[in-house]
Amino acid sequence: MPDIHIERNHTLGIAGAREVARQWVQQVEQDYGLECTYTEGKTCDVARFSRPGIDGTVEVTADTFKLEATLGFLFSSFSEQIEQKISRNLDALLESPNGGTRFA
Repeated sequence: MPDIHIERNHTLGIAGAREVARQWVQQVEQDYGLECTYTEGKTCDVARFSRPGIDGTVEVTADTFKLEATLGFLFSSFSEQIEQKISRNLDALLESPNGGTRFA
């Protein structure tokens, strides 16, 4: 069972959702040193991310984002704070008129 589970509905369609997901991936790679891969599918894209102490996925569809992450021992005590920050930043990207500009 994942330590963090975040699910958001959106109205961006698959093209807009892909753009937001790619922005998110780029930002977490730069800011947090996560290694990410992004795979497009017909109805669902999957971004996988990892670094020592955290592994997870973001599933992207035409109307939802679903993030799940498993935290290692050192990060597990901060799971609530990590989840809150991810939620705020994902919400900001989804609410931005351009799909988002910066993952803060």
